[in-house]
Amino acid sequence: MNFYLGIDFGTTGARAVAIDAAGTLHAEAQYPFNATSDLQNHLPDLWQTALFTLISQIPQEICRDLRAIAINGTSSTVLLCDAGGKPIAEPLLYNDGRGVAVMQELKTIAPANHPVISATSSLAKLLWFRHKLNLPLQKHYFLHQADWLAFLLHNRLGISDYHNALKLGYDPERLCYPNWLLDIKSIPHLPEIVKPGMPVGEITAEIAQQFGLPADCQVCAGTTDSIAAFLASGVQSPGEAVTSLGSTLVLKLLSRTRIDDARYGIYSHRLEDLWLVGGASNTGGAVLRQFFTDTELESLSRQIDPEQESPLDYYPLIKAGDRFPINDPNLPPRLEPRPDNPVEFLHGLLESIARIEAQAYQLLQELGTTKLTHVYTAGGGAKNPVWSAIRERLLNVPVGVPAHTEAAYGTALLAMRQLTQ
Repeated sequence: MNFYLGIDFGTTGARAVAIDAAGTLHAEAQYPFNATSDLQNHLPDLWQTALFTLISQIPQEICRDLRAIAINGTSSTVLLCDAGGKPIAEPLLYNDGRGVAVMQELKTIAPANHPVISATSSLAKLLWFRHKLNLPLQKHYFLHQADWLAFLLHNRLGISDYHNALKLGYDPERLCYPNWLLDIKSIPHLPEIVKPGMPVGEITAEIAQQFGLPADCQVCAGTTDSIAAFLASGVQSPGEAVTSLGSTLVLKLLSRTRIDDARYGIYSHRLEDLWLVGGASNTGGAVLRQFFTDTELESLSRQIDPEQESPLDYYPLIKAGDRFPINDPNLPPRLEPRPDNPVEFLHGLLESIARIEAQAYQLLQELGTTKLTHVYTAGGGAKNPVWSAIRERLLNVPVGVPAHTEAAYGTALLAMRQLTQ
């Protein structure tokens, strides 16, 4: 039997899943990051340790029949490496906002409303490296987290995929770097871009021997963690969408039409001949946890009638600022009036977050995406049936939970499908 390994590098840890050609799960492994110690150490060392530990935890009877490995990483987590692949500075994480220092320059380089015009984009971080490091960057390589981790397995430096490279400025429609990006002076080598899941190269002889893997095991191009979670859901038809209800609210709608509009925090990833259109709001579960424990959320939710509309109109945020569907860094939270009854207050919060979700999908369709037909839910919010019923009432489409939501599972599917097509 052939097996395929997907590895997910998220914000709180790394996870691996091994599947067969039918998508059946055969093995799992986890490597949690210790926020108080691990993340203060040299990040590349931590990531390498996590990667090798996860592979070592996969049973040997699976490893010896492993046909392919693919890795996802957090979007716009980047490294600058020398010609040997060694990082020359600490990586900049997905949420690192020091690129705000180059925003004016970025706006003069990129077209209006382009996805790179963000303080946390890969290109903003590249420009920040150029300004802060007194080095001849033309001799160095700019990589995403998933690119560098795959390099540790296949030893081919400077290869990325068009999901990770979107916020670097790569054009996924024309499948090339635009001239406005190539014209930037004194920048490092940009990665060669291939299709996500495409075989890049066989594992090195050293890796094969270390982990008992076949010498011809392929390392495939990766993707980002959020797209991997979408792939895990099994959504394949235009009009179907996945809402991730975790700490924040993230929407992705499969569409025949590409929409990119930085005014609203909207961007599109290419999926074969379709487009994955969406954005991320700062509202979500983190706001709920400000007021309620998990036990309280469960017990109070059961007392809510989901068919009854809440009169409370909130915009639940932990602090000022949202990205989508309202892209305003100064947007104030709206959490008043607060009723004495906690059931009424929770009802108002759940319904208000659902309204923001509905507003976001409505905006996508007004801008030209395929009409919404079905929403699948991932994240902790998927476990709340009352919230799902509220959302279904406001969205006017069926709301369900997919069989799989793990990003590692989606990444394993990505590797498997490219080798079995």
